[in-house]
Amino acid sequence: MRLIDYLDAGAQRAPDRPALVDADGGGGVSYAEAATLSRQIASAMAATGLSDNAPVAVYSPNDLRAFMAVFGIFRAGAAWVPLNARNVVEENGHLLDRTGCEWLFYHSSFANKIAGLLKHAPGIHHAVCLDRVEGEHASLDELATRGASEFSDRPDDPDRLAIVFSSSGTTGKPKGCAWTNRTCETYGRTQWQYMPTKTPPVHLVAAPMTHAAGAVAWPLMQAAGTQVILARPDPLAILQAIERHRVTHLFLPPTVIYMLLAHPRVREFDYASLEYFIYAAAPMSVDKLKEALEIFGPVMMQVYGQAEVPMYMAILPPADHLAIGDPTREKRLWSCGRPTTAVELRLVDEDAKPVTAGETGEVAVRGDLVMVGYVNDPDATETASRDGWHLTGDIGYQDEDGYLYLVDRKKDMIISGGFNIYSTEVEKAVLGHPAVQDCAVVGVPDEKWGEAVKAVVELKPHQHANPEDIIALCKERIGSVKAPKSVEFWDELPRSNTGKVLKRKIRDRFWQGRARTI
Repeated sequence: MRLIDYLDAGAQRAPDRPALVDADGGGGVSYAEAATLSRQIASAMAATGLSDNAPVAVYSPNDLRAFMAVFGIFRAGAAWVPLNARNVVEENGHLLDRTGCEWLFYHSSFANKIAGLLKHAPGIHHAVCLDRVEGEHASLDELATRGASEFSDRPDDPDRLAIVFSSSGTTGKPKGCAWTNRTCETYGRTQWQYMPTKTPPVHLVAAPMTHAAGAVAWPLMQAAGTQVILARPDPLAILQAIERHRVTHLFLPPTVIYMLLAHPRVREFDYASLEYFIYAAAPMSVDKLKEALEIFGPVMMQVYGQAEVPMYMAILPPADHLAIGDPTREKRLWSCGRPTTAVELRLVDEDAKPVTAGETGEVAVRGDLVMVGYVNDPDATETASRDGWHLTGDIGYQDEDGYLYLVDRKKDMIISGGFNIYSTEVEKAVLGHPAVQDCAVVGVPDEKWGEAVKAVVELKPHQHANPEDIIALCKERIGSVKAPKSVEFWDELPRSNTGKVLKRKIRDRFWQGRARTI
């Protein structure tokens, strides 16, 4: 099944239902209109020049026209390359060049970056500004007028490239993860298996459409779901949009959820329409998860995936969140759930051999949900693979019931005085302080210990704390060996486009001019 088939299924089911709605009141597009516009865009691209299965990039904040460009890309039989809006020009240019992009659609808010971007990607021969004519570059509306309302779709091929999804870039230059039609169909089928819905879906696209929010959107179109689009994840705008548009599905990373919980008006709105409030990128602090359940209801759902294995390696469904007060079940809130039917999952040692049950190891998976490799990067593909298994770089363990607990990224583990300390365990303890909104724990140079544990903390608005109290809380919860030796308060932690805290940038500030062996 091709991704454009989801749009066509929605158009057949409910042609007059809104497919895309601007949350700020900027209009909308019905399913019938979206299907017709996608044919016009595809027709115009094909007539102007487009290689078979060519990679085509979209560089935009969340925007109705960006979705329309993606519809046209899929209709034309091309592959979508979502660009991370927060990457520097050189990183995005590297991705465009490495993946061999031929076309670029961009939003006018990035117009001042396009000349520099194109210098890094000489293979791009066509550029289109989504929302206006920009110099010699046509607008999306102008491009569509050049195309015909009829277009012969490419036949379905499960192994055809559909999306080149950028790796997070948290450890260096982003790589292009190749998702085929088979990959996308697998995550779509898995989403419906674990998230059935009785009402016509209304999905709030508040997190970037270039990442998980975009992945959640596609399967919902099969049921004529409406995508309500926010340009950026403003906490108050999210809370208001849930009530105004009767949102049923919402994905946000924990960092943004913490911002919602800290907002002074969070309890003023009606969230009864919510069926699934999905979170990923990192486990939530249990203290804050309890608060979210109280405010938003029994709708919280954690998913575990990565750019190489989209969305659904493991799921902690809403029913498993109803464990407050039961010590045996409440501990599962620290987990990311159990593996889904989309993958086979095991934990392995440094030699990629399975570890003994209950022991800590690297998460390895295989199955149709896994990417087919990094585009034009055989060395990176080989490094991430072993005997048909994809090595995720995540360290974790499973309990006797199969729940998976992630303890750290392999590269984020701190070795202090010969002890292995998992930064996520320390972060969970720090997040238990009522004044803390978010934090990152890293190892910093130390003459005695080699590395010392440091917590970098972002406080809630108008809240105060001191390092001694946070260190004392951590000693009480996890012991003195793992507790931070120092705490710094930053106004804002550096984050990726998905809201994930960029530990590499934090760590680099303390390791400038020194080599870290991990």
